[in-house]
Amino acid sequence: MTPSERLQATYKKQYEASRKHAYPSIQERKDNLEKLAQVIDANRDRICDAIDKDFGGRSHNESTLLELVPLMGNIADAKKRLKKWSKPQRRHVGLAFKGASNKLIPQPKGVIGVVTPWNYPLLLALGPVVSAMAAGNRCIVKQAANSQNLCRLLDEIISPVLDETVLAVIPGTSARKFSSMPWDHMVFTGSAATGKVVMEAASKNLTPVTLELGGKSPTIIAPDFDIRTAAERVTFTKFLNAGQTCVAPDYLFVPEGKVEEFVKHAKDIVGSRYDSVNNNDLTAIIDEAAFNRLTATLADAKEKGAECINLLSGDDSNTEGQKIAPHVVVNPTDDMIIMQDEIFGPLFPIKTYKSLDDVVEYINERERPLALYMFSNDKKFQDKVFYSTLSGAVCINDSMFHVAQHDMPFGGVGNSGMGHYHGIEGFIEFSKLRPVFKQSTMTSKIILMLAPPYGPLFKNVTNLMLKLRL
Repeated sequence: MTPSERLQATYKKQYEASRKHAYPSIQERKDNLEKLAQVIDANRDRICDAIDKDFGGRSHNESTLLELVPLMGNIADAKKRLKKWSKPQRRHVGLAFKGASNKLIPQPKGVIGVVTPWNYPLLLALGPVVSAMAAGNRCIVKQAANSQNLCRLLDEIISPVLDETVLAVIPGTSARKFSSMPWDHMVFTGSAATGKVVMEAASKNLTPVTLELGGKSPTIIAPDFDIRTAAERVTFTKFLNAGQTCVAPDYLFVPEGKVEEFVKHAKDIVGSRYDSVNNNDLTAIIDEAAFNRLTATLADAKEKGAECINLLSGDDSNTEGQKIAPHVVVNPTDDMIIMQDEIFGPLFPIKTYKSLDDVVEYINERERPLALYMFSNDKKFQDKVFYSTLSGAVCINDSMFHVAQHDMPFGGVGNSGMGHYHGIEGFIEFSKLRPVFKQSTMTSKIILMLAPPYGPLFKNVTNLMLKLRL
C-alpha cells in the first residue's frame, strides 16, 4: 500500500475498533502502555542511532536525556495514576433535585491524530500518545519529513507489539492529507503559521485540536541573582539540542552593567562543555535550509551593529557538519531578524534593562510566549513578573525543566498554542467528561408537579424556586 492508502486503511480499522470497544479497561490501557515502554527500552540504541542519522549529528547522550528519560517517566507516571484519573467524579445536585445524583465519567474520544516535528522526534511523537492511550484512545502518528529514519524504525518495532487498531506510526504520510482527516482529536506541534493551517483544515471536520506552537520565550535575570549561577543554568538549557527547542530561552534580559560579567561567565562555562564547534556533544542543525537561515540571522545582527560573540574557541560554524557554535548577541535591536522570529538555534540575544516595568512592557507588547523564565530569589520581583505577564508556563530560577514534570500540564496560550498534555490534564484533554444524571423517584414526582396544565401550583412552586435560587 502507498502511505496514503495505509493511512486510510488504518484509520478505518481504528475508527471501527473505537466504536465497537469504546471503553478499553484500565488494565488494557496499562498493558498497552507497558508494551510501548518495553519496546522503547529494548531499542534505545537503535532509536538514538536513527535520531543521530536524521539530525546529521546528535549525541546518543543528548537523545537519552532529552527524549528517552522523560518519555519513560511519562509512561510510568501515567500507569501509576491511571486508575485514579479514570474514577467517576461526583458532582453536587441542586436542592430542587434532592435524592438524584450527578457524576462525570471520562469517555475516550476515539481516534487521535498526532502530527510531530523533527526537533524532539521521539518525545513529541509519543508524549501525546501516552496521554491519549491512557485516556483509552487509539492513535496514528505522522512524523516530520526530517525524521523518517526514526519514523521507519518506530513503525518496524511498534507494529509487532501493539495492534494497529491501538497505535500506528506511518512513514511518508502527507501533512495536508493527514490534517484533513476526520479525527476525533488532533495534536499538532510546530510553528504558529503551520498551526493556523492545521486548525483551518481541522475545522472542516469539527475536529478539536491541541496546538503546541512555541514562540520567543523571554528570560530575565534579576539584580539580586548571582550572575554566574544564572549563566550556568540558562546556557545549559539554551544550547541543548543546539537551541532547536520550542521552550528554549529565546532572549535574555540582564541588569544594566552586568552584561560583561554574564558574557565572561558564559564563555568560561560553555567553553568547558564544548571545546569547539566540531564537538560531538554539540547537536547539528537539522538541515541546510535551517543552517543557512541561522547563519544569515547572525550576519544580519552583525551588519546592524550587534556584538556577536562566539562562546567557543575557533570557528563560528562548520558548514560541512551543519554545526553553529553557541553565540551571544549583545544589544540587539528590534529591526534585527534575531528579535523578530523564534530563533530555534544556538544564538542567544542579550538585552539590558534599568526598570522591571520596561521589561514587562516589552514582553507584553509581543505575542504570548510558550514559556517565561526568571532568575530571582526576591518574592516581590517574582510576583511582579508573574502577575504582570501571560505565558504558557513559568519557570523560576531555571528554564525548560517545567516540561520534565510529569504531573504538570504542558501547553501554550494565544499564539504559542492551545490545550495541553502530561498528567491528569493530558488525560482530560483526550477525554470527554461525560455527564451522567440519575433521577430519583421522589425528585421525579416533585418535578412532574411542574408539568402542564400550568396553574396556581406551578406558580407557587416556581416562585419558591426563584426565591430559594434552586
